[in-house]
Amino acid sequence: MICLSVNKIAKSFAGIPVLKDISFSLKEGQRIGLVGVNGSGKSTLLKIIAQETQPDSGDIIVSDFLRIGYLEQSWVPKLGQTVKETVLEIFEDLIKAEEKLNRLSDAMAEEKNPEALEKLGEDYSKVLHFYEANDGYSFRSKIKGVLSGLGFVDGFEDREANTLSGGELTRLNLARLLLTKPDILLLDEPTNHLDIHALAWLEEFLLNYKGSVIAVSHDRFFLDRVCTDMLEILFGVSEFYPGNYSVYMSLRAERFESRMRAYTKQQEEIERQKQIIERFRSFNREKSIRAAESRQKKIDKLQLIDKPIEEKQIFFRFTANKRMGEEALVVKELTKSFDGVSIFENISLFLSEGDRAIIIGDNGIGKTTLLESITGAKVADSGTVKIGSNAQMGYYDQKLQSLHDDKTILREVWDGFPRLSQTEIRSALAQFQFLNEDVYKEIKSLSGGEKSRVALTKLMLRHDNLLILDEPTNHLDAESREVLEEALSKYNGTILAVSHDRYFINKIATKVLLLSRNSITEYPGNFDDFIAQQEKEKQFGEDYTPGITKTQLAKNRKRTKETEKQIQQLKNNVKKAEQEVLKAEEVLEEIEKQLSESSLYQDSDKINKVILKHNEAQQCVEEAYTKWQHAEEALDEFIKNIDND
Repeated sequence: MICLSVNKIAKSFAGIPVLKDISFSLKEGQRIGLVGVNGSGKSTLLKIIAQETQPDSGDIIVSDFLRIGYLEQSWVPKLGQTVKETVLEIFEDLIKAEEKLNRLSDAMAEEKNPEALEKLGEDYSKVLHFYEANDGYSFRSKIKGVLSGLGFVDGFEDREANTLSGGELTRLNLARLLLTKPDILLLDEPTNHLDIHALAWLEEFLLNYKGSVIAVSHDRFFLDRVCTDMLEILFGVSEFYPGNYSVYMSLRAERFESRMRAYTKQQEEIERQKQIIERFRSFNREKSIRAAESRQKKIDKLQLIDKPIEEKQIFFRFTANKRMGEEALVVKELTKSFDGVSIFENISLFLSEGDRAIIIGDNGIGKTTLLESITGAKVADSGTVKIGSNAQMGYYDQKLQSLHDDKTILREVWDGFPRLSQTEIRSALAQFQFLNEDVYKEIKSLSGGEKSRVALTKLMLRHDNLLILDEPTNHLDAESREVLEEALSKYNGTILAVSHDRYFINKIATKVLLLSRNSITEYPGNFDDFIAQQEKEKQFGEDYTPGITKTQLAKNRKRTKETEKQIQQLKNNVKKAEQEVLKAEEVLEEIEKQLSESSLYQDSDKINKVILKHNEAQQCVEEAYTKWQHAEEALDEFIKNIDND
């Protein structure tokens, strides 16, 4: 069933057309990935569908009673609200229903008049029906699951939402949107600020989501895994492709080649006909002139095929001018803390010449700080960093702090390489699509993607043989990312990078380095290989040694049979407590079913007994939850103490 139709949408800004002819339909359960170069109008289209912006022309038809949810990038929470409170306000109706059920329950327990009691019972039954129909029993557990999946753990629930970083606010807003369960989800860069665990959780959530989705994302791995279809905006016009991102890229290339062949064939035929016409006219006879005119009319009536063109693409390559020794980078026992809080401890890693290593890990684990400590941008508390002989280190900072806001693009790059001529600098900038007057734009006026391209231009001109890259694909559109991947895959030097772009990791990595607080674990291969090895570790535990650090092996050996026995006992306590919660909830649910039966309210003695049982059952549920929580905490504390020994 079609739930959304977009027909000939057009939109201009300051007289410049952005969207010219956007038409497509969204079916129930369909998940469309919206792609196009930066500035092509993807976010504008989402805002138009969400009715945040009006189109200049065209219309959008939404099926009756369907709700649209839009992920805003600039959401601001209410002052003083905690993370938990910002999410709970979504379920205000259910919370009010709970309060009303409690008030009605108390009133029924005290009411002696049969008629009044019957009226209270009817009210209770109506409210209970609403509560059950809207998943009242499970909304709190769903809140916990979504917040946990998006990385809000370890006391985050009680933090003031206004104190969160921009990335954390985006994640919180995403959690709020997912919990509202709209029929149509509009997601503008939902993967921004998510670590690999949160990305995997979001993908699984959307794969099981019953509604429809339109998502703008530069994360090609996400688009591959989640999307059923793709929609590209090219020069303001929409093109639909069935299948995920990889299928889209293949079909897109086929369409372009097919159109180019058709265009070339038509142009060749037109040229052939023109030559024949010229020959006929050269005979200068009435019959030949009529023949020439006849052929010319056929050409004039032809529906000309437009020459297929691509959006402007960057094109560049990295080259290392010098070779280094076999050892490219040796890091030993590196430790860093801020204000007495440890970021990472005793981190060691080794890179050989030609390695392309990608560091991954949870948000906040210290990946960027580790790179800054290696490059010298920050001073480590202890440990050593040694680069190979003849090594020349180039650093790409994701914050782009090395750029000067008050300089033009041309001056920014030229000041870094004063020995090069203006022609050479402009030629390099042209590879990154800074053409003509573009080079005179000031850095402060550029978008994130444009600033990234300036920084990459400078890095390319250095010709270093050791590249340290911090999230190099951030801000780049999908096509620019693929050009970067192609350049790095052919690079003849050594790479150490931090990235959460799994598609990038698959294309580039020869090894994956998983960073934790006090160890770094090496996994040979790319991201797919890393996931496969992680699965084997889960399956075989200690019997599977690849991908396990010496530090972890030492900790594992400390777990004696007695320790394992204690852990198992604590796990059994958790399982037992969990079962008690389920039983208590079943009893409570059964009693609440009795309370919803109208016949119960004919007998005041009977209703009082049921209400008493209901209160006792509620108390049992609360006690069971407390017991379960204590069992979980005891298990966590025991394992934590073992690891700290």
